[in-house]
Amino acid sequence: MNNTYDKIPVTVITGNLGAGKTSLLNNLLVNNKGRKLAVIVNEFGEIGIDSDLVLRSDEEILEMNNGCICCNIRGDLVRIIENIIKKFSQTEQIIIETTGLADPAPIIQSFWIEETLIKHTKLDGLITVVDLFHFNKHKEFEYVKKQIAFADVILLNKGDLMNFEEQKTIEQSLKILNPVAKFIKTKFSNPSENLFDIGGFDFSNALKIDPLFFITSSHKHPRDINAICIKNNKVINGDLFNKWIYKFAQFNGENLFRYKGIINLDNEARRFVFQGVHMTLDGRPGKPWKKNENRINELVFIGKNLNDLEINNGFNSCII
Repeated sequence: MNNTYDKIPVTVITGNLGAGKTSLLNNLLVNNKGRKLAVIVNEFGEIGIDSDLVLRSDEEILEMNNGCICCNIRGDLVRIIENIIKKFSQTEQIIIETTGLADPAPIIQSFWIEETLIKHTKLDGLITVVDLFHFNKHKEFEYVKKQIAFADVILLNKGDLMNFEEQKTIEQSLKILNPVAKFIKTKFSNPSENLFDIGGFDFSNALKIDPLFFITSSHKHPRDINAICIKNNKVINGDLFNKWIYKFAQFNGENLFRYKGIINLDNEARRFVFQGVHMTLDGRPGKPWKKNENRINELVFIGKNLNDLEINNGFNSCII
């Protein structure tokens, strides 16, 4: 198993067209805590525009044109990161700004299935910038829903252009689409918090948002995309869990946007951490359980038309 401590963390910025992704990127460059950064800017079309808007500094700015990063040029992403590793060996963080039309799924999958990325990088987190002021005009687009569902952090941008009640209504709908993301309100995409070292897998963020949301899965969901959460303190049989989760992902992969969990597997000394996108699944030992720590299983499945009863029954069948 690869040592994740010597890998380059990668931050992916996504969000709909005009949401404020480039403004966020510029703010991250200005407040980079002295890190040596490499930036990959993806623009849909043969002529790049966004890279001209990015503040120039000591960072290495690389541009990907004539395609969406999530579609036909994933090989280009691998080659660019290979060049970063070879030519800019002091790089401490890579930031990728995607086109506003990007589906995040293939991007995330790249870091689990591409050998170069597995060996040299780790996906630190996916940040989605949401334009609150225009959200209702775009909320039915499938790629917008996916950008929200896949996010580790959601920036609520342009809220200063609308009243509080409108903001609150939209924020509630976003939390239904993704109850485990961390929500940060911004103006001009300038976050007040550090967006490096997100961790990409931290249920404590979700618990800060809603301490009770893991206890029940009876959320009020939109008709197509829903989130199913499970929490209990049972001991899970590793063999049974592996068989169930792989079979479940195989049969439901198209509708599984993102799923992840922390498991007390066979009462091992370390928690087991898994996460998946569609049919791509990754699992490995996580941090050791502390002495006398209450070993809690915490899982979330986000996708389209997921069956609450099927998932709960499937996981419960793995209990020792």
